[in-house]
Amino acid sequence: MPLDLEEQEQLDQFKAFWQKYRNLITGVLTALLLTYAAYSAYQWWSNSQALAASQLYETMISAINKGDKDQAFLAANDMQKDFSRTPYAAMASLVAAKLASDAGDGAQEMTYLRWTAQHASNHGYQALAKLRLISQLTDQGSAADLAEADVMLKEKPVKGFEALWLERRGDWYLAQKNTQEARSSYEAAWQQLNQTKEFPEEARRLLKVKLDAVGGVAQ
Repeated sequence: MPLDLEEQEQLDQFKAFWQKYRNLITGVLTALLLTYAAYSAYQWWSNSQALAASQLYETMISAINKGDKDQAFLAANDMQKDFSRTPYAAMASLVAAKLASDAGDGAQEMTYLRWTAQHASNHGYQALAKLRLISQLTDQGSAADLAEADVMLKEKPVKGFEALWLERRGDWYLAQKNTQEARSSYEAAWQQLNQTKEFPEEARRLLKVKLDAVGGVAQ
């Protein structure tokens, strides 16, 4: 059936439009398809990584329950190497740091804490590692250790960890016998804790002991 004049004009306009913009349209569609394919591939990869990491983490916990620390450390190391982008790697490294601490190996403990502080994809795990590392460095007390702790304490704390950051700053001052600044930091930490009611009561008791020791008043 022959086209009428209006239909023929519309067809001619479409042909002209397609001739002018076909390369652009094809390019945009190709880019969208490639983006979707890349996103789908990443989702598959991310899910498979998480599954494999969770299985390795279970292996680590099983080794701990059996008292096999060497196997637990090996699992943690494999997690760092193969699944560093997953939260399981940070979890495993924090657990491994505690194992090393319990075994009296402070150097190994700090190695795991440093890895977590630098590579954890989860900000909460990263903050926990830094807080524990700061405590270890402050306890050791050398000029280099205190300088390293100072660098981390100057970072903006993760939301929800402000009080603990201030408490560690107080510890840092106290290690240098600067009681006045330590008290100021502890008092600021106490005020933060009062604004964050979900903090464990044990954290409040420990901070109160520190605050009382430097002559502060915790109400």
